[in-house]
Amino acid sequence: QATNRYDAIIIGGGIIGLATARELLLRQPNLKLAVVEKESILAKHQSSHNSGVIHSGVYYVPGSLKAKLCVEGANLMYEYCDKNRIPYKKCGKVIVAVESNEMTRLNNLYERGLQNGVRDLKMISKEDIKVIEPNCEGLAAIHVPHTGIVDYGQVSKSYSEDIRKYGGEIILDYKVTNFDYTENEQLPSEAYPHVVIHGENKPSIKSKYVVTCCGLYSDHLAIKSGCATEPRIVPFRGNYLVLRQSKSNLVNGNIYPVPNPDLPFLGVHFTPRINGEVWLGPNAILAFSREGYRYSDINPQEFIESIRGKGLLRLLGKHWQFGVQETIRNIFLPAQIQQLQRYVPKLQIDDVVSGPSGVRAQALDTDGNLVDDFIFDVPTGKLKQHILHVRNAPSPAATSSLAIAKVIASEVNQRFKY
Repeated sequence: QATNRYDAIIIGGGIIGLATARELLLRQPNLKLAVVEKESILAKHQSSHNSGVIHSGVYYVPGSLKAKLCVEGANLMYEYCDKNRIPYKKCGKVIVAVESNEMTRLNNLYERGLQNGVRDLKMISKEDIKVIEPNCEGLAAIHVPHTGIVDYGQVSKSYSEDIRKYGGEIILDYKVTNFDYTENEQLPSEAYPHVVIHGENKPSIKSKYVVTCCGLYSDHLAIKSGCATEPRIVPFRGNYLVLRQSKSNLVNGNIYPVPNPDLPFLGVHFTPRINGEVWLGPNAILAFSREGYRYSDINPQEFIESIRGKGLLRLLGKHWQFGVQETIRNIFLPAQIQQLQRYVPKLQIDDVVSGPSGVRAQALDTDGNLVDDFIFDVPTGKLKQHILHVRNAPSPAATSSLAIAKVIASEVNQRFKY
């Protein structure tokens, strides 16, 4: 039973939970810490179902935490990969305007990137686009040379190796079902593990402090400890196409659209992978399950939970046309190819095959707005002093994981005086 008592438990074995555990152990080497994960392997969901891009920080509001953490996180990621011999490639990115009404937004985006401190950013002409991406058509573009690609599953594995090396434990196949508070009057409060973590068909674990980094289920865990129901997580599936190997030379690096602030998601893009593949997409459609990577993955309870929420209904009300278009492109491959041909006209329907998919944990507020910033939450009552929930760690969380971990660790230190 003594082995079930810890100073700190991190619930969630994705890239954010692992980075946070690693950072806490770096700061406090004597910490008795464990990472608890419901799956039989680490980083099974968002951390390994993503585009693998190391973002540079162009898109985000200057001065925002998201912008700061992306720029800092990208630098830390490259340093970490160099130190740990994790392969990556700085293949760069072009953000391409294909219509004249996108030029103002492109110029604004360029200024935003400069304000965020993105290195070596350059506005380029249509002729310069051809030098970097011979098959890409556009009026102008922003060239972001330090955008890269990496396998975040491999990065997550390396984080887990660090955790074990620094004395932490990793507990797999442990699905947390509830939290309780306990106390022992014979021991000083600061020395006693107050939080009891209950697992499904598993013995309980006690810890002085708990941090949850649960991605797709972050709201569920928060609610179980007594937090408010909002913001809710709504799962959106993104399906990718993959270029046939014989056509992978159509692109050299990342080709991205100019974001439309009136739409909820970025839009399709071309993304090389570290294994040599090139992914096209993703689209964005409501998933029928929080871990619904296929059409057949249906969880009625989770689906009903999504569609009953005020946030989703209001989001659909504001963007129903976008939703219809995404659904059409999801069903009819030629419609999706047509969208991609705006950037690479040479692309043909026979050049692609169906690819993988990912599910994005999108936090929505009750007004139907996508929550675009970090949200920390604590329960009410006695557990307030012992549990911290990371309810939203928005994209690009993988890029920013080491920087985000520093923020979470500082939050733990500040809130728990630890």
